[in-house]
Amino acid sequence: MAVTIKDIAREAGVSRGTVDRVLHNRSGVKPEVSQRVRSIASEMGFSPNRAGKVLAARKQPIRFGCLLPSIGNPFFDDLMMGFHLAEKELADFGVSVDILQVKSFDKDIHLKAIAKMKANNYQGLCITSIDVPEVKEAIDAIIASGVPVVTVNTDITATGRMCYVGPDYYHGGRTAAGLLSMITQQELSLLVVTGSFNIKGHNERIKGFTEGLEEHGIPFEVVCTLESLDDDNHAFVMTERCLEKNPMINTIFIAAGGVKGVCNAVTDKPRQKPIRIMSFDDVPATKALVKQGVISFTLCQEPRQQGYVSIQKLFSYLMSEGKTPLEDTITKTIIKIPENIED
Repeated sequence: MAVTIKDIAREAGVSRGTVDRVLHNRSGVKPEVSQRVRSIASEMGFSPNRAGKVLAARKQPIRFGCLLPSIGNPFFDDLMMGFHLAEKELADFGVSVDILQVKSFDKDIHLKAIAKMKANNYQGLCITSIDVPEVKEAIDAIIASGVPVVTVNTDITATGRMCYVGPDYYHGGRTAAGLLSMITQQELSLLVVTGSFNIKGHNERIKGFTEGLEEHGIPFEVVCTLESLDDDNHAFVMTERCLEKNPMINTIFIAAGGVKGVCNAVTDKPRQKPIRIMSFDDVPATKALVKQGVISFTLCQEPRQQGYVSIQKLFSYLMSEGKTPLEDTITKTIIKIPENIED
């Protein structure tokens, strides 16, 4: 029978936590106690697991870097909470997490941020970025240098990333279409609001939504598609301008951020016809708008779980010394209406 930490602790007359600290080379144990524990472990034939061996060999902290286009977008608050929850759980293994936030979908800003992360020599990266050739090349260059990368919240196609952690955006769009088909069969004059034309997930949501409408036999015309840049002020201006030019619009599909700005543009002036609005996620402003009936429903995607799982996967990859392939983790699509928006 394999010798356990519990066996060593009992023989040495110390706690399991003390044995764990000694075997993983952490401070806080008196030298004479540490020596006794090591001697007993050796006499009992204790064989540390792979994680212990790797940690002992590294003898340095594990630093992970995370890039998020999160400035001004409260959606990412929960995702960052997930990062820090994993960091807290892994603190005894010397894991720390740095988060680099940007406010933009601009290619040059993202490339500069990725270069900064590369220069910081992190042992692993979580990246949420735009799906353009230059960013793909920059990510692959980091991976080629031996640093694992996990894409979180939105994937980036045709890269060597280790895995993707986030929602199935296409399924989310189809779900929105299915819900809409249950409450209306009228012809839709659509305003589609995306965050960025260069975010893969946003594009997949729109595709899922329009193809879902077609499958449900709902007639529709996309009158206008605009970028909110996940910014409420910009979304307000763009939406108001579009509605003034296209008074026939009766439905708005918001695929990303800027929800409050879009809704303010709708409610700012009296409308001859009601406009049905659907959105994603449940940040505080969106919750209020759902409760008020301005938004018919919103679809959520477990952002905290995304952050937590991403860090845990990077840690597992390092502990297996890259020998265990990482699989994608797809978070749930959760429907929220006034009756369950606080759940």
